Parts: sequence; structure tokens; C-alpha cells
Amino acid sequence: MGTDAPGTADLAATYFLDHDSPEVVDFVARSAPAEGDPTVRAVALYYAIRDGIPYEVYSADLSREGLRASATLRAGTGMCIHKSVLYASALRSIGVPSRLVLADVRNHLTSDRLRSLMGGDVFRHHCYTTVFLGGRWVKATPVFSSRLCRLYRMAQLEFDGRTDSVYHPYDLDGRRHMEFLHTHGEFSDLPYDRIVTDLRAAHPGLFAASMRVVDGSLVRDAANAAGGR
Repeated sequence: MGTDAPGTADLAATYFLDHDSPEVVDFVARSAPAEGDPTVRAVALYYAIRDGIPYEVYSADLSREGLRASATLRAGTGMCIHKSVLYASALRSIGVPSRLVLADVRNHLTSDRLRSLMGGDVFRHHCYTTVFLGGRWVKATPVFSSRLCRLYRMAQLEFDGRTDSVYHPYDLDGRRHMEFLHTHGEFSDLPYDRIVTDLRAAHPGLFAASMRVVDGSLVRDAANAAGGR
């Protein structure tokens, strides 16, 4: 994975990775210093998305429109797919090739409510990005914010543009955290139909209506869990 040279598709604007939209153009201008080299700018965008766009599964809009990078900026929140699409789009806007990676993962620290809605602790199509910097592909996961990591006792994922940033197998207390089970591949654009079909089949209880996840709050889930200890 990630050993081939990037192609034109890895820089293209698409319906989902709409880096030519006013929202993405403005976000990049505010978040990545124009005077920095590609690695400096890519790292700045990583942290702007990781901590500036709160991670939330509940109420996430999984419609075609809702998964566009520009729509995530308007919503101001998103789950792993939204945030990774936004990061891949922002990278392309500064001339850095990017791809999306889909993988099935087991999250040992899923809240009780989310585990019930998902039908277990295995999540289909966790999404992160690969970034072409310094002549090679590097993995980056700008998903869980610093605040959420503190609440769930997870190690923060840092990114320097040179080493992979993926989920740690254990949390800060030594408990099992994220376990990668199967990687579906890398994609130059979001394979929308495949994602929504698979998510509906794997997690039917997660959807309220249409393509929106049921209401709730990961922050509230964490508070409820703490109160029960």
C-alpha cells in the first residue's frame, strides 16, 4: 500500500474532495502558512482539522452532500470519513497528493450506547488518509480531537509529515484500544455507494432516517461512563 507514485487523480478536485470550493480555499488560507514548505503546511492542516473540527459520530450526515469537504466545514463537525475527506481535499489544494484509506477496525473503547447501536465494537469503513510528502506516502489520521482523547483516555495522534500517524493499540491506561482488522484499499476519490451500502448492512441500528446517524453525543457518553465508575 502506498508504494506507487501519485497520479493526476491524487490531486484532482472531485464532487467530494471539492478543494476548489470557496469554503476549502478559505479554510486552507486561514490554516496553512503560505510561506511554509509542503510538509509544514500539511502538518498545519492536520492539526487544524484534528482539533478545529470536533469529531462526532452521532447526527453525522452521510448523504452525498453531507460528505463533501465544503459541507463538513459548513457543519463544523464530522466523523472519520468527513474529516479525512476534508484533509485529503485541503492537501490537494496546496499541491500535495492525497488518498483515502478504508479499513475495518475494532474499537475496544467504544461507549456502551454506541456499541449497542453498532451491533458490537467492529466498525466498518474507518477512514484515514495517505499523504505524499518527501517522495513517499505517509499515513495520517486527523480524526480524534485533543478534547475527545482526554475524555476517553486515548493517546493523541501527532503528525510530523514524515512518520505514520495511525491509532495506537493501547490507551493511556494500558487497555486495548484500536485494532485494525481489514484494509479495503486506497482511493483517489470517496467510493460513496460502496461505503453507504456497507455501513447500512453492518450497522443498521446506527441510522435514524435517510442517511443521518441517530442523535447523541460522544462527550455525553464519556460523562455517563465516568459517572457510572
